[in-house]
Amino acid sequence: MEPKSLIQIISEQEFLNIVQEPCELFFMVINDFAKIVEDKSNVSRKVYSRLMQESEYLESVLDEHGARENKAWSFFSEYVACIRNLAIAAFYIKHILDRYPYYKLKEPKEIDEEFHLAANQSLVFLNKSILNLKEEAIRTGKINGLSCAVDKGSDDGFFKIESNKRLPKNILDDDVKEERERVIDLCRKYRQIAKLIQEAKIDKSDDVKTIRALIPAKLDEKIVRMYKEHIHSVQSEYDTYVKNTSLEKELQELGNFRGYVSMPLHLLEVVLWLCHFYERHEDDIRHGECKQSISRMVNKDELLGHVVNFGFYFSKHFMREGDKIAVAILSGFVENIRVEVTIPQPLGFHARPSTYISLIARQYEGELHMLIDGDKYNAKSVMSLLQAGGALADKGYKTVEFEGSKQAIEDVKVLAQHNYCEKGEFPRKLSYLRPDGN
Repeated sequence: MEPKSLIQIISEQEFLNIVQEPCELFFMVINDFAKIVEDKSNVSRKVYSRLMQESEYLESVLDEHGARENKAWSFFSEYVACIRNLAIAAFYIKHILDRYPYYKLKEPKEIDEEFHLAANQSLVFLNKSILNLKEEAIRTGKINGLSCAVDKGSDDGFFKIESNKRLPKNILDDDVKEERERVIDLCRKYRQIAKLIQEAKIDKSDDVKTIRALIPAKLDEKIVRMYKEHIHSVQSEYDTYVKNTSLEKELQELGNFRGYVSMPLHLLEVVLWLCHFYERHEDDIRHGECKQSISRMVNKDELLGHVVNFGFYFSKHFMREGDKIAVAILSGFVENIRVEVTIPQPLGFHARPSTYISLIARQYEGELHMLIDGDKYNAKSVMSLLQAGGALADKGYKTVEFEGSKQAIEDVKVLAQHNYCEKGEFPRKLSYLRPDGN
């Protein structure tokens, strides 16, 4: 006897009975959304959140029953997924706008105005696109036999109200062990991400061809997710080890710094979901009748413009400004110490060990110097170190002193313990000295 299939094939009429209820909830919420937008009222985060919630639930029901692989329901499924994607992006923009006053950003008035204008323009575009997709979802739903009430909204008025009230801030300041070291580590991590984003060399552009060449060639969902996860790691550690500590209260720059972590994080959330939408649903990436239909409802050139000229541009801007604050914090935390280490054997400070010392000096804030009989040699300069190496050879010294930040000195000590990695074998702590950087 042949085994029975675990998958039961149902008729499209049977599926209609299953999907009708989640569709009713979805359409009630999106009808509320449409009424708010059409009345030119402010769409709250709660509205976007409800739209995300109901579209995600409906999408899961559709996917569980294979609707994307069914001719009758594939278009409807794509439209619901698109609405969810755009609602998530809109939610994050709205979140940023609501939280902006609390981020303690040190931005001039012109940047504030430019950012708010660009953010609201992106919201208008997303709202319009969601409404276009809603109309198409209703049309295809009715073709499949769905009962789509185009005017019926929910009776839940609470989620439409945006709260601007906050409890008093009266939590006690915590004492966290080694909080200064934590701050130094966080600032350095932040600076590395800022450098990574700046090196992407993605700038504002009004040229459609230039923008199309950037996505997905230089900026796609995978790349953006990597940026976002790095920044999220910084925010998570900050909230765990620095937030509400006595050090945060004592150092004003830390409060400012936290805002410059949150802003690019949430902006990259917007970029992530818009890149996902473009790669998943737009017809430049995935061809087909449905993708072409979506392109008519969501202008892909406008979409890519908001990705580059709003989301990524301002992520880059706030990371650059946050980097300046990180430098200021680090410069205030630098603690100079001295150490005596052995000289490289058997050739002394020739080009290779001098280069490694120079890279260590450039890795950290503050100065690093080699000290010889009261003379200081700048360790950031390979030429200066080569000159010092000659002086050491002339004097026949076997050891030498370095003075600099605790972090730089610790790396110099490790380098010296491994004879300046003359054989090309690097300890894990000094992996950044490798020619390939890994």
